[in-house]
Amino acid sequence: MFKSVLLTAAPTGASAAGSMYTLIFMVLMLVVLYFIMIRPQRKKEKADEEMRKNVQVGDEIETVGGIVGIIVKVEEKTVVIETSSDRCKMRIKKWAIAQNVSATEEKNAAAEKAKAAKEEKKGKKDEPIEKD
Repeated sequence: MFKSVLLTAAPTGASAAGSMYTLIFMVLMLVVLYFIMIRPQRKKEKADEEMRKNVQVGDEIETVGGIVGIIVKVEEKTVVIETSSDRCKMRIKKWAIAQNVSATEEKNAAAEKAKAAKEEKKGKKDEPIEKD
């Protein structure tokens, strides 16, 4: 009885090719899934971890809860932030830092400056050269 079940379950030439295409399709889908979802998420996690590692006293940060403050003390796993003008201080975990506002503003200012310089350079090239 087992021999007849095994013989009927064995793939034939046409179904073997079909199962091979299915296997190739599944592997291809996993590769696409990796490059579309997993890899960008890992890159973002690394960038966030690097940002949290490089916070300094005086940086303005935003937490995952939406609290904005200026760092007054940095410890190994926590930071102390000052949240208002009446010197209200809070101690938060580093993983709760969502964004370093100071670094983002500096990066945006540098990008604007580079863009303005590029446009100025392009504007000088477009001007006609006058000959006397």
